Amino acid sequence: MYNSRITGLGYHVPDSVVTNDDLSKIMDTSDEWIQERTGIKERRHAKKGKDTTTSMGVAAAKIAIERAGIDKDDVDFIIFATLSPDYYFPGPGVLVQRDLGIKTVGALDVRNQCSGFVYALSIADQYIKSGTYKHVLVIGSEIHSYGLDMTTRGRAVSVIFGDGAGAAILSREEDTTKGILSSHLHSEGQHAEELSLIAPGMGKRWVTDILEDKDKEDTSYYPHMNGQFVFKNAVVRFSEVIMEGLQTNGLKPSDIDLLVPHQANLRISQFIQNKLGLADDHIFNNIMSYGNTTAASIPIALTEAWEQGKVKEGDLVVLAAFGSGFTWGSVVIRW
Repeated sequence: MYNSRITGLGYHVPDSVVTNDDLSKIMDTSDEWIQERTGIKERRHAKKGKDTTTSMGVAAAKIAIERAGIDKDDVDFIIFATLSPDYYFPGPGVLVQRDLGIKTVGALDVRNQCSGFVYALSIADQYIKSGTYKHVLVIGSEIHSYGLDMTTRGRAVSVIFGDGAGAAILSREEDTTKGILSSHLHSEGQHAEELSLIAPGMGKRWVTDILEDKDKEDTSYYPHMNGQFVFKNAVVRFSEVIMEGLQTNGLKPSDIDLLVPHQANLRISQFIQNKLGLADDHIFNNIMSYGNTTAASIPIALTEAWEQGKVKEGDLVVLAAFGSGFTWGSVVIRW
């Protein structure tokens, strides 16, 4: 029997910083309005013609591979989580294999949006625990800015999201008291349309067939979010899945050294922190600087926390996410 352990972490974000004041110049919003509702102060936006979901993932992966102390050809498998692939198909997993020059290993794409990295990490964990692979590269990368409605009409969604990528190397660990102790995944598809992007998709008919008013602009190419409904579900599911992970391992909230939640909304993180009774130094948030980067948010935050010395050997680290689908999950790690 083996465990899997994170041996290398890395992240990459675009150079362009977009503040709330910058957004207030192109839509009816304000720094106060955005911070009050989300806690976000700024985010990064990719540069067209330079940044792609794959290129950012590759940049993050190179850092993670180096920090893991392995060669790129030691990678046995690639898992790439994103809702914003470069192409409708193929997915970015194979593009990473190509761009890193890795041998012809398998590449898997995960489409679980905000919980994508948690799902991807769980899959990698099972491959390693079964003895199938020794080193798995797991990436979460997103470019939202290319597809957001940057007008007042779309402000409820567009002010929240940012671009970036994070990566981890998951490696075989013979000491089963270390590494990933358990992962827990859930879904509730009945609420799929409450946080969604309907087009493009094989189930969408041509615009001229679906619009009663042929002069009405089709907005199905922009993301839709029922914010209050998502918030109410998120705070419940976050708490449930974190407690599920702790109870599975005979632990309690006070045992958590660091909780790294998906960076959806600072108000959600604060609610969960209070509910679990965690001190400020036992939860890590960076949504203030990057916004919601969906599948990239947990690996970016985890990497920053590690770089700042907030993750140490022997610590109990819990990752948790909730998002579109609805899907949610947690991972319990003994660092």
